[in-house]
Amino acid sequence: MKTNDQNGNGKDNETRTEQALRASEISYRRLFEAAKDGILILDADTGRINDVNPFLFNLLGFSRSDMVGKTVGELSPFKDMESNKVMLERLQKDGYVRYEDLPLETRDGRRIAVEFVSNVYQVGDHDVIQCNVRDITERKAAEKERSRLAAIIEWSDDAIVSITANGIVIGWNHGAERLYGYTAEEMIGRSISILFPPDHYREYLRIMKEVKDGKSVPSFDTVRQRKDGTLINVSVGITPIETLEGEIVGASKNSHDITRIKKLQAQFIEAQKMEVIGQLAGGVAHDFNNILGVIIGYSDLVVAELSPDGPGQKYVEEIRHAAERATGLTRQLLAFSRKQTVQPVVLDLNDTVIDLDKMLRRLIDENIEMVIVPGKEIGRIKADPGYIGQVLMNLVVNARDAMPNGGKLTITTTNVTLDESYVRTHTGTIPGDYVMLSVSDTGTGMTDELKARMFEAFFTTKPKGKGTGLGLVTCQTIVQQSGGYISFDSEVGKGTIFRIYFPRVEQPIDILTKLDETSSLPRGTETLLVVEDDPSLRYLACAVLEAQGYKVLRASNGQDALHVAREHKGLPISLVIADVIMPLMGGKVMVEWLKTTYPDLKILFTSGYTDDALFRYGVQEEGVKFLPKPYPQVALLRKIRAMLDNKTDTAMIRK
Repeated sequence: MKTNDQNGNGKDNETRTEQALRASEISYRRLFEAAKDGILILDADTGRINDVNPFLFNLLGFSRSDMVGKTVGELSPFKDMESNKVMLERLQKDGYVRYEDLPLETRDGRRIAVEFVSNVYQVGDHDVIQCNVRDITERKAAEKERSRLAAIIEWSDDAIVSITANGIVIGWNHGAERLYGYTAEEMIGRSISILFPPDHYREYLRIMKEVKDGKSVPSFDTVRQRKDGTLINVSVGITPIETLEGEIVGASKNSHDITRIKKLQAQFIEAQKMEVIGQLAGGVAHDFNNILGVIIGYSDLVVAELSPDGPGQKYVEEIRHAAERATGLTRQLLAFSRKQTVQPVVLDLNDTVIDLDKMLRRLIDENIEMVIVPGKEIGRIKADPGYIGQVLMNLVVNARDAMPNGGKLTITTTNVTLDESYVRTHTGTIPGDYVMLSVSDTGTGMTDELKARMFEAFFTTKPKGKGTGLGLVTCQTIVQQSGGYISFDSEVGKGTIFRIYFPRVEQPIDILTKLDETSSLPRGTETLLVVEDDPSLRYLACAVLEAQGYKVLRASNGQDALHVAREHKGLPISLVIADVIMPLMGGKVMVEWLKTTYPDLKILFTSGYTDDALFRYGVQEEGVKFLPKPYPQVALLRKIRAMLDNKTDTAMIRK
């Protein structure tokens, strides 16, 4: 039998238990309601939802009443999940179901990703299912972004390398593999110093010090060494890697290949240098042409006065020949500076090469066999025959020098067609039909270094005083001015072959004539005006014309010529010989003023420059008569006579 005290203690214990249970329920409810993950409580037998916390129904866009009493399978957000029945079977069997990445669709159609975990546990004598739903949408987006960034880094064209503070490689992307030639497996765990050429070791030490000091290094241009030993130009930037606590643990190096950029920069600088040299060469050649014109002109006058059998005649002829050789050099300078007149005609390349045969053989040594192989029925080309000769002479002389112990030199012509596949591998060419001129030798051949500089102006392998370095660059310029292309192949010890491609044309061949210097010089009585700013050349031209009976007026520039024409009271001026480029007033402007008074006035322009100068000064037009300097006096006299008589000039090279 229990006492009162015992009954009281029992009730107190029961009360405390109930209070503790209520407190536990309140605490659980608060946790349930405040949880930042979604929670579903299901009946284990029916699978119907008994309870849902606010986080979940707010996440899905439903109310509590929309969800309580329904199975999970009846709710649209869970339509991509396994059926309620299957899930229940799995829970009953395993007591646990987990979906690490379950896609859900909210009531408003928004797609989210959740982590879904279900557990079975007993409450009293009844089993319930608790489902925890964690929103991982932002985490997945962050992971996707990290994956995207990792892919960008991994497949970047730039070399992105991570190193420790001691320079050991811990990251090596595909860009680094392409740039340096090492695979990631070969480089991970090795020192980054392997990429530094021996003479850049101080740079390596400096960079490693800055890495340890946690300093960023702005991008700078330097040189690195690939796996195959070749050196490459790269731009490198370095960023320190530090932990959240600020500890420097290494660095990230971003590099990219600037070899092509460096090459383009070098080409641009070279082009600027060549532009300046070209302008200088053109100016020097122009002035030199005037001097040569005086030397050649007075040589002709002296020869005419001397006895043919006297020693003086030979001396003066040697002076003239030396001047003619110097004229060839000015042609090279003008061709190099693209200021030389090109007088193209339609011709048969075979005829031109055969005409040059004897002259070319005089250039080579007796221990060299020269063979000319003309192609059958080759097409016609349009080019300046004088410059084809100059190109051949340069190539033959180079071939001779490449065979000091003798050998074989072969000159060949043939028809060729350049197709698209050829054009793709030869920059600057255009598909079409060509006539090819090739010059090959069995000489020493060229190294890769020499081949890279082959068309560089003023570069020569010949001894000092033996070469100007303008031969091949002149050939290239002449061929390009003719619309053609030049290429070469060479191998050390096996010789060299140059190939020149001239576009084929369909026009008939032009009739070429040579200047006859043996017949009598034409005379005249007309009044001529000579406008020349070079005093020596002006005096010479006037003396030659006066000796042939002409009345000659003289002027030093365009303004002076206008004054002389206004003051002239005699017979009308029939013809003006004018330099194109003169101080104060050039030839073109002067002629326009003169023609207001003398509309039928005939004009003969002369210049030591040409193509670009004539275009720039507006005198390279149809019907304009032109005589390039330096010219023989016989050419001047016959040109003038033909113009005065309205006849075709047969004294010049083209009829």
